[in-house]
Amino acid sequence: QVQLVESGGGLVQAGGSLRLSCAASGRTFSGYSMGWFRQAPGKEREFVAAITWVGGSTSSGDSVKGRFTISRDNAKNTVYLQMNSLKPEDTAVYFCAAELGRMYRDAARIDYWGQGTQVTVSS
Repeated sequence: QVQLVESGGGLVQAGGSLRLSCAASGRTFSGYSMGWFRQAPGKEREFVAAITWVGGSTSSGDSVKGRFTISRDNAKNTVYLQMNSLKPEDTAVYFCAAELGRMYRDAARIDYWGQGTQVTVSS
């Protein structure tokens, strides 16, 4: 059974930092891209960042470029999202995601989801 388990969310002041982790298990992810989406109340799920399991190529959404960094530790089957210079508009539930092949930034194409972790940024 595939599991993506997020951790690291919480409450932080604007300008602060958080690091999210996503522990993946239940299958081999070498052919997958791993990534993060987020969803704020009343809004659609939004692509944040992605990384290929092999090679480590990354991409990120325009709203987080230069502030968020995605990385992975293949030995630990874990993907990370380092979030710096956080803003109140970053407040959302952050979901870990896995998609076979390239991640197309479309939530409808995602093969596996984590349960989500809340990030709240106070002003």
